[in-house]
Amino acid sequence: MRHSNKSKKILALFLVLMFGFVIFLAVMLYTALHDRAIPSIYSEDSAKAQRGSIISADGYHIATTQKLYKAVVNTRNIDPGKEELFIQLFSIYSGMDSDEIRERLHTRKGSVTLSYHISPKEAMYLKTLAFELRRLGVFIEYETSGGERILQGLSILESGEARLYPYGNLLTPLLGYPRKMEEDGYTRIYGIKGLEKFFDEELNPQQNRTQKALRDVNGYLILNRQSDFKRQINGLTVKLNIPIMLQSRVEIITDQIKEKLQADEIIATVMDSKSGKIIALASSNRFDPNHIRTQDYPSLNTNAIEYSYEPGSVIKPIIFSLLLDRGLINPYDMVNGHNGRFTMGTKTIVDEHAFSTLSAEDVLVYSSNIGIAQLGQKLSGKEFTEGLERFGFTHFSGVDVPYEKRGSIPSSAQLNNYLYKAITSYGYGMRANAMQLVKAFNVFNNGGKLVNPMVVEALYDDNGRTIPMQVQAPTQVISPATAERMKQILIKTVNVGTGTGAKTPGLEVGGKTGTAHIAKNGTYVNSYHTSFIGFANDAKHNYTIGITVIEPRTVYFASITAVPVFKAIVDLMVEEKYLTPDPVAAAIASPQEPTPH
Repeated sequence: MRHSNKSKKILALFLVLMFGFVIFLAVMLYTALHDRAIPSIYSEDSAKAQRGSIISADGYHIATTQKLYKAVVNTRNIDPGKEELFIQLFSIYSGMDSDEIRERLHTRKGSVTLSYHISPKEAMYLKTLAFELRRLGVFIEYETSGGERILQGLSILESGEARLYPYGNLLTPLLGYPRKMEEDGYTRIYGIKGLEKFFDEELNPQQNRTQKALRDVNGYLILNRQSDFKRQINGLTVKLNIPIMLQSRVEIITDQIKEKLQADEIIATVMDSKSGKIIALASSNRFDPNHIRTQDYPSLNTNAIEYSYEPGSVIKPIIFSLLLDRGLINPYDMVNGHNGRFTMGTKTIVDEHAFSTLSAEDVLVYSSNIGIAQLGQKLSGKEFTEGLERFGFTHFSGVDVPYEKRGSIPSSAQLNNYLYKAITSYGYGMRANAMQLVKAFNVFNNGGKLVNPMVVEALYDDNGRTIPMQVQAPTQVISPATAERMKQILIKTVNVGTGTGAKTPGLEVGGKTGTAHIAKNGTYVNSYHTSFIGFANDAKHNYTIGITVIEPRTVYFASITAVPVFKAIVDLMVEEKYLTPDPVAAAIASPQEPTPH
């Protein structure tokens, strides 16, 4: 009996051992046949590429991108006895109010984002704080329902990017503004208006940095030839032709004169006549892209190209040059002035200054509507339309800014009608924007050649490699001889005609005034657009300058609204050494009074 019990015990022990061995074999087989969650011998690292900057001609960063970080903490990991220590230290390092931190910590249990808008400098400080908090024992492990023990602490993570405009409203609305978009939890910036929109593709980041390589026991990457590496390619830098000092001072001029005239807006453009480079493009109506308010909405458009209007008398030199270039008139031909009042069919045309007769060139010098209405009849409808189109009207100006309005002109069939021909000759019945007018007038200061205006000089990558802008070849619109004759007539207009307020001794200055009624609801009202488009040259430099004043209220003649803006800008350009008056010519033009004895 005793022997039988012993045998049973041995058999039971054997069966237990066999069962254990079978389980061991099953576990080994399962382990061999299934993937195991063993620590990877590889590690990855990545960084987001950034949007490119916009910089001025003199190297100032007008629009830049800053990475943003977020601070995330798991409230279950904070030792309740050290929560207040965490709050006070985080407040010191981040600049956040301690009450706000406390409130956020108590909104929920688990992972809480304390801030989404941490700057790179603050992020560096907070990463240091995260290490110190661990050292001080502020964070403790907690156990999940599944038995997993977790210790996360404070994490500082990339959350997106912010667009910064260090100079506030400078260069707006030309500069434009962006909007934010979420991409996989990361905030990206995209251009909506202005240069930010036009160069959005070039400014956008090209490639994020990623590294995948073997890691050491501490998790650090071991970089070698077998590593997978993609370098960070940021967006391109856009460099303007516009220097910050000139632009800012031109903006001050537009601001001051807008207030004096109680105008809706003043637009000023300064272009290098030979190259087409825009060195100033200013509006009195600007906004801060960092903080756009509801009242800023009317100022968001670049009205130098997005606002078209009937240009009035500044169109007269264009029509005159078409006649001159075709040999249809001679500058010394005499024109009947009809003593300042002339009826063509159902239309009565009135001049501000009455003449019985005047020379063809004096039609421009003294801005006679009656004179140009008669001279314009010499062009056929086709010649009229094609001529305006050659000067760039109804076409995009080519300037590197989006949403341009091309304006309109009557058709050739309409311009075969004498009345259409008359009113279009002095700038009604058609529409143009301020940039188109500057481009067209530039022909007279550039040997008859039409060039595209250019705001941007070039694009640059992170390595400093230059990507030049594509420049369209100049187009010969009128002959050099015609352009020179027109130039002299416009100089005469400034010396003795409607533009005398633009004279600057020692410089070659010419231009044309324009005052045009504004049509509202199909009727011309007692409101005006005034313009002065002209040029200012010294021995080495040639600049075309365009001024548009929208609805001045104190006075409305271009000679006392637009011309003073032009004159102030020319004086500024002399002061800033863009133009150097000839001292001999200046002395002759402005002889000094004898010193009294």
